[in-house]
Amino acid sequence: MTPYPLLLSPLDLGPFRVENRVMMGSMHTGLEETGDFDRVAAFYAARARGGAGLMVTGGMAPNREGGVFPGAAGLFTAADIANHQRVTRAVRGEGGRLLMQILHAGRYAYGPDCVGPSPLRAPISPFAPRELDGPGIDKQIRDMATAAARAQEAGYDGVEVMASEGYLLNQFFSARTNHRQDDWGGTLENRIRLAREVVAAVRAATGPDFLIMARVSLIDLVPEGALWDEVVTLARALVAAGAQVLNTGIGWHEARIPTIAGMVPRGLFAPLTGRLRAAVEVPVVASNRINTAPVAEAILAAGQADLISMARPLLAEPEFVAKLRQGREAEIAPCIACNQACLDHTFSGRIASCLVNPAAAHEDELRPEPAAHPKRIAVVGAGPAGAMAAITAAGRGHAVTLFERTDRVGGLLNLARAVPGKEEFGPLLDWLSHMLAVTGVDLRLGVQAGAADLAGFDTVIVATGTAPRRPDIPADPGAVPVLDYAQVLAGAPVGGTVAILGAGGVGFDVAEYLSHPEGPVTPEVFCAEWGVGDPAETPGGLAPARPRPSPRAITLMQRKPEKPGRGLGKTTGWIHRATLAARGVKMLGGCSYRRITAQGVEIERDGTVETVPAETVVICAGQEPVGLALPEALAPPEGGAVHVVGGARDASALDAKRAIDEAVRLALTL
Repeated sequence: MTPYPLLLSPLDLGPFRVENRVMMGSMHTGLEETGDFDRVAAFYAARARGGAGLMVTGGMAPNREGGVFPGAAGLFTAADIANHQRVTRAVRGEGGRLLMQILHAGRYAYGPDCVGPSPLRAPISPFAPRELDGPGIDKQIRDMATAAARAQEAGYDGVEVMASEGYLLNQFFSARTNHRQDDWGGTLENRIRLAREVVAAVRAATGPDFLIMARVSLIDLVPEGALWDEVVTLARALVAAGAQVLNTGIGWHEARIPTIAGMVPRGLFAPLTGRLRAAVEVPVVASNRINTAPVAEAILAAGQADLISMARPLLAEPEFVAKLRQGREAEIAPCIACNQACLDHTFSGRIASCLVNPAAAHEDELRPEPAAHPKRIAVVGAGPAGAMAAITAAGRGHAVTLFERTDRVGGLLNLARAVPGKEEFGPLLDWLSHMLAVTGVDLRLGVQAGAADLAGFDTVIVATGTAPRRPDIPADPGAVPVLDYAQVLAGAPVGGTVAILGAGGVGFDVAEYLSHPEGPVTPEVFCAEWGVGDPAETPGGLAPARPRPSPRAITLMQRKPEKPGRGLGKTTGWIHRATLAARGVKMLGGCSYRRITAQGVEIERDGTVETVPAETVVICAGQEPVGLALPEALAPPEGGAVHVVGGARDASALDAKRAIDEAVRLALTL
């Protein structure tokens, strides 16, 4: 009997039945914009083959002014419809169900032609929208209904109407962005009108047997956001207009509260979904920070939702549902909520993928075909690059031996998991160890591989990783202790006043680690620290933030004469900066390190010499590759080679994303 009877149970949605409650929520991958619809089809077909009960595409623009950026994909021509038919045929051939999301970005559209209910520029855009007049509003309704009809012609099973997270329909609904005094603004009934008429027009254009899912924001997390009674009124109006399923959105894009990053407790917003479910008569979807089957099953068991949106988890593991059904849960590659290859790529104009699974959105390119001529392969180093190279090569049929000089797999991931907010790295480490066993890798821990160990292999992969770099900074006699980041994250004692030299990703991680207050981050603690309240009591669900103070006085410094943290992740960097600022961490740029003294670090900044007080100095100044001496006698026989990947090849700006990507790509070519 399955431990997930609810998650794996079918559900009747009206026009059709889904075979389980797992829905791959909408993600903008950028694939449609490439014009390569075989690649788009391969992406969705892989998730359909893996058993996802329902999937939703990335947002498709109903017209040019509504695209999230100039050139955003949509169904505008007969050729577009034909291209999308290739996608829906591929999904249907795998037994899947696929909805197309209709997304009108409104004032979030990143271009000068954006439109909105009022000419109010979004904080995250340089473009002020043109205020729509009556005929302009009618055009938007027609265009969205036309987009739905074209989606139906293209073979989609339904559409999702995006009425949440600060996009156009949400902008009309919200008094924050709708300052109109005509029939489309002012009263709640008028502000609901556009979303209601869009759903009604979509229903009229597509008939009764085409699924309409509407997405509404449960908690806006912005000033002047909606109150709970308003959310329920909107939801009921959309159901009355023809929506058969309600999906839930959390927070606007301009909100300054994390909603999906790793530091957000799992399933944090599901109780709000449960509250909506009790107020409507249609199935409701829970979303945001639901990345494992136990969390999803618990939400269903609590009666908080009928379907579970798991978007990024299906990037990491397209066979999520199939592996659950087969009792192979431990083989499910975990989503670690890092955003590095998915959202950060999207907001940088790159194709989205996944740190854990580089084949995501590259299914046509990175195919693990069985090896035509299996080889004996040695991999040296069981960090993320070495472990993934070994797993991928062994999975293709090669005989792989993995040497690791320490007593555990994972390399620097073992340090990363110690950083508060990166606890999801723990399941990744468990998965790597499990997959090494499943694929039959001969793992030899505690072995410093030498020439004798590596003799006789056809191919050697060097993945020995990196070590902290120690810049040559003079130290006075009796100077305060100096540690590197690896020592600190491994648990070395640190004083109450700390100077951190280096404000890249590692420097911020160390500052987070050292400034983090005692105790776990429960949902209650998270909401108190970030100011998340109850939308039934306060507009947008905002409450006064009550951050906990740091147990240490910390100064985070960098040489670059710019604001520390500018090079952090595009979608998470602001969170790290805000967290440290709330704890009173000082952040300094343009620092020249002169020497370490008995009082701390003497620096020169803006032409002034000063001492930054510290009881402990922590060096976070990058890393250096750890090489492996390979004598000529070790050169593999003809047809073989020595390959170097990850930090051992290039330690500059290294992260696990690049290391894993390099390793997987190499292993697929052997």
